[in-house]
Amino acid sequence: MARVALVTGGTRGIGHAVVARLKADGFKVAAGYANDEATALATAKEFDVMIVKGNVGDFESCKRAVAEVEAELGPIDVLVNNAGITRDAMLHRMTPEQWNEVIFVNLASLFNMSRQVIDGMRQRGYGRIINITSINGQKGQMGQTNYSAAKAGAIGFTKALALETANKGITVNAVAPGYTDTEMVRAVPENVLQQIIAGIPVGRLGKAEEIAACVAFLAREDASFITGACLTANGGQYMP
Repeated sequence: MARVALVTGGTRGIGHAVVARLKADGFKVAAGYANDEATALATAKEFDVMIVKGNVGDFESCKRAVAEVEAELGPIDVLVNNAGITRDAMLHRMTPEQWNEVIFVNLASLFNMSRQVIDGMRQRGYGRIINITSINGQKGQMGQTNYSAAKAGAIGFTKALALETANKGITVNAVAPGYTDTEMVRAVPENVLQQIIAGIPVGRLGKAEEIAACVAFLAREDASFITGACLTANGGQYMP
């Protein structure tokens, strides 16, 4: 029987590529989204997957979303915590709203979503939780104290939960993409983007499909000896 995967932020960018890859690998997939109904519907049609609306920064919203997925597809075997936002500003100009929004969506969401599936995974003796962090959670980035803090926190969350679940048949890992060719990165001014690319040893941006391949590997049943790891995919830009 096909295993069930839920990908938050699964209708755009890296999440869209992850949904495509997991569907191709034979999973029953649900793609989470927050606002863009048209893009979500297009994703559902493109890949023949379920879509589920919710706010990953809100515990009760996550509870409802997971219940919807499990009612339609069955118990969730693979959770990909991919949803994320940026609200960039230098700290001396950052507002509490900019800080809190990023922390809730990018970090609190890991608790909000994982808490919904962890009991079932423990009872069944199987699970894969994969958290999408960032190169900027590893090395920091000017103008992103909120984002860098949240993404660094995701790595700590990953390691701690991996220890808690290692003897329960559940693996918990992270993927840390570098600068990837998505809408978020393409919105960067051209001169800044060229400076970024100049600092990447392989000489180009990553592809969303390359990050999806990392997720797909960690989602496999035979990746069971890998837990608490952070798989770095950044073209050599940062080597922790």
